[in-house]
Amino acid sequence: MEAKDTYTRGHSERVSHFAANLAKFLRLSDKEIVLVRRAGMLHDIGKMRVPDHILNKPGKLTDAEFTIMKNHVNLGLEVLAKTPGISDTVIQVAGEHHEKYCGTGYPLRKKGTEISLLGRMAAIVDVYDAITSNRVYHKGMEPPLALKKIYEWSDRSTNAEPHMDEELVQHFIHALGIYPVGSLVQLESQRLAVVLEQSHEGLLTPKVRVMYDCQRRRKMDPVDVDLALPEHAGDAIIGNEDPDDWKVNPFDYMDIPTL
Repeated sequence: MEAKDTYTRGHSERVSHFAANLAKFLRLSDKEIVLVRRAGMLHDIGKMRVPDHILNKPGKLTDAEFTIMKNHVNLGLEVLAKTPGISDTVIQVAGEHHEKYCGTGYPLRKKGTEISLLGRMAAIVDVYDAITSNRVYHKGMEPPLALKKIYEWSDRSTNAEPHMDEELVQHFIHALGIYPVGSLVQLESQRLAVVLEQSHEGLLTPKVRVMYDCQRRRKMDPVDVDLALPEHAGDAIIGNEDPDDWKVNPFDYMDIPTL
């Protein structure tokens, strides 16, 4: 993935992280957390067989091009099925990450709980990362707006054909919190930090990785801080920051999941 398309590589790492974070929030088993991490890393492996001019086209795909793009799911299943050591669960999730709760997804048009729990989770985090990521042809949404969109797409009271499992979406929103995992925030100490994990103590006090000195405008050695602890009570978050303004990539400072 690194050699073929760095965006897909980064997207896969982020999906892996978000999915594992949701799995932890749902208190799934350690085995399931490992499986969802692996599935996140490998869910888009089929895109490595999609022609570059389609994979990186800076604009809307034609119907014919979109048909080729959608086939990345089946291509990925072929790769994973031939690879020793890949579990059936990881293969299943890779095959389901574009299925929709209403049954209009692909490749098998599965509906509702016909899609596995991990597959429904992957579908949510895949869309979240896609719409919050910057690409050549569009700027990603800010996380709060992206969460609002995802909720609207899953809300059964206003959406006759919800794309995602509404209950899982609500869990995902709570797992990400007011300051979503992966977002860049500024602290009262005039330092920047990346949100790593939500705290059970409150939505305003996540665990963060401090990595930038705003006064000196330079990177610093990363330090993990739990804002819920009393010793950090005076270093609250004062707001979200746009990574482009500081020329940093928050995901460079997050732990890369291993297979």
